[in-house]
Amino acid sequence: MTFKFEKLDIWKLSMRYGKYIFQMSKHLPKNEMPNRTSQINRAVDSFALNIAEGSIGQSNPEQKRFLSYSIRSVGEVVKCLYKVKARKYIDNDAFKQQYAKDETLIAKIQTFKLKLN
Repeated sequence: MTFKFEKLDIWKLSMRYGKYIFQMSKHLPKNEMPNRTSQINRAVDSFALNIAEGSIGQSNPEQKRFLSYSIRSVGEVVKCLYKVKARKYIDNDAFKQQYAKDETLIAKIQTFKLKLN
């Protein structure tokens, strides 16, 4: 048996992205551990979890609502990345790479959301 979300490209992409953010966050200074590291990891987990939760036995309006939560969580990750960049924990190139991934993920989630009737 497989769950519907396991077949969704946006879920697979969010899981890969989550692994990358988790690896990046492990390199943040210890003083960021209780705040920024926890926040960015919770946000990145949240968008994959909401994609999955919305796809299980939900109506299309309900699934759209969970996809909207996912989009907001991607935005939260972007805001955290701005903080990480401002504190010079990542350079501008790394920020741009992540930002592009965030844009792609949001676009794919929005496209999927629009296809739901």
